[in-house]
Amino acid sequence: MLKGTYYFREIYYFLDPNSGNVAESAVAYNTITFDGNGNYTGSATIVDSSQGAGTSAIKGTYSIAASGYGFIADPLISGDTIYGLVSQQGIFVGSSSEAQYNNLFIAAPYSTNTNNGTLKGSYQIASLDVTAALQYYYYYGQGDPYILGSTFQFNPDGAGNLGSFVISGYYGGSGSSLYSQTVTGVKYAFSNGAASFTIPNSNNALTSGQKYLYISPDGNFVFGGGNNAWDFFVGVRTGSGTPNLNGFYYQAGVDEDGSGVNTNGYAFLDSYFGSIYASNGVIWGHQRIDYLNGLVSSYPTAYTFSDTYNVPASGAYTDPNGIMKYTVGAGGAIRIGSGIGPYLAINVALQAPTVSGSGVWINPQQVENTASAAPFTSGISPGEFITIYGSNLAASTKIASDFPLPQNLNNVQVSINGTAAPIYYVSSGQISCIVPYEVSNSQIASISVNNNGTVSNTVSMFVNPTTPGVFTQSSNGIGAGSIQHAADYSLVTSSSPAQPGETVVVYLSGMGGVNQSVQDGGSAPAGTQPTNTVAADLNGVTATASAYLTTAGLYQINLTIPTGLTAGNNVLDVATCPSTVTAADCLLNPQSYTSEAVIPVGSGGATTSATPAARIAHRPAVTFWSPARRRTPSVCTNGARVCPGRE
Repeated sequence: MLKGTYYFREIYYFLDPNSGNVAESAVAYNTITFDGNGNYTGSATIVDSSQGAGTSAIKGTYSIAASGYGFIADPLISGDTIYGLVSQQGIFVGSSSEAQYNNLFIAAPYSTNTNNGTLKGSYQIASLDVTAALQYYYYYGQGDPYILGSTFQFNPDGAGNLGSFVISGYYGGSGSSLYSQTVTGVKYAFSNGAASFTIPNSNNALTSGQKYLYISPDGNFVFGGGNNAWDFFVGVRTGSGTPNLNGFYYQAGVDEDGSGVNTNGYAFLDSYFGSIYASNGVIWGHQRIDYLNGLVSSYPTAYTFSDTYNVPASGAYTDPNGIMKYTVGAGGAIRIGSGIGPYLAINVALQAPTVSGSGVWINPQQVENTASAAPFTSGISPGEFITIYGSNLAASTKIASDFPLPQNLNNVQVSINGTAAPIYYVSSGQISCIVPYEVSNSQIASISVNNNGTVSNTVSMFVNPTTPGVFTQSSNGIGAGSIQHAADYSLVTSSSPAQPGETVVVYLSGMGGVNQSVQDGGSAPAGTQPTNTVAADLNGVTATASAYLTTAGLYQINLTIPTGLTAGNNVLDVATCPSTVTAADCLLNPQSYTSEAVIPVGSGGATTSATPAARIAHRPAVTFWSPARRRTPSVCTNGARVCPGRE
């Protein structure tokens, strides 16, 4: 899935630990060759804002799973890893989400057949540029107000002419003010499979200088940036007919929330990789996000969410929150996104590869949290209720009738890192089971199915401390949660909404380890609680919450509905963190976070709760907050942050 010579571009952002501003950046670009056996070599041109420019040979290792999910040893920072995914088009997108810096890495197959005629049609481009911000930071110690997010559309004619186009952009410190730059007479030329073009400088120009452009073999995706600038652009070729955004997509991107930069003096930059599943106007999404600066904790966030979309014939649409605009390319295989000021961003989503198998087969792209149905890149957690999809998984449908759940149901067994998993449901196409608590000792889980003596393929999943998901009435993780009034355990619905001050019971999966020994697949002793901090809010308003394990794979939160909410459906956010983190801090900087389900809330008075005291007891407050450990930066022999020539 990752073999041959590729063009790549990677951008690094190093943030000031005191101000959060982008203090240094580096870009690396050129060619990288993957041997198909887990090793790569290549040559990189590196331009570091504090160290200057140079070139170096690079080499390292990589690993890609059957799903297309995998990782590459970072070519330029020894000991770090780029996590990402290979698309249907053979393009790799990813980010070093666990690292001490933010970055974005994209590589596309190199083709000797690309020439001026390859770049032809209409392309929508999204760009993020920190070049001016670094200059202002160097002189004034604050540059984030000058980070530029921009878009433009050019129409190359296949003969070396880009035509006239307008660059429209937002600066981090200028809110929603939109600036523009008209560009005319720009030409392009291909050499060795890559194109270059120069945007002329002018008064009040948003960007200028020579840009390198790399293109996918089919001509539908482009990416690149300046040869001596700290920017990154992605683009998609648009076409006729309404594009169909449907199925699995792998994604990566960079965000910069500049909404408070003028008031606070800093913004929040993050980078991420992940995936989305799009179907009939609804998106299930996952991002593995790295918020690394001195103002928030340095551990990454696993974020699962839902969204909606409506793609018109033009392929361009704005997300319902009004902070991102997207363009879906011809055929629907590629979507690129850019932020709407003061929210600056670039995002690329590429259709996932088609996978198939014979015999007893697990789909490597469809091992999911049973509650949230979040994409498989979100990983799994100890004690989580998961659903495995595939084919020939069982001879017939059967549901377990009692607890503890059996480890053999209808002659079917599931092995997770060699431990038999308790099974609730089996059928030919899916299995629902519980992740054994023993998996907490591993970073990667290997999953296989044995159907009456025939063993399936093995699927690998990353293991997280928690992977929260709320059960919903629709059984797909979206919409009204499977939530009960604590007074009588009746269902919370739009006709019987929760009231301010009332306690409700929310049911979840994926809340991780617990405070006492529990048999895998069995009922939980009274008072069994997650060892991680659990916090919740409704539409951003903090709610008092206490979490418990009730039985195999099923957790509950006793949630008090806060006042000040608007009547109607309110989005329920659930966050988890290490036990040393308070609930208030956990909502600000979660380790895992889900935002898919909603709670119907009324406008009436509080309902008296008759729930037994043991069921509504609150978790004891944590009064000691220990800042998350910051990793020691890599030290290069010449003092640079970026170390070429990885051994």
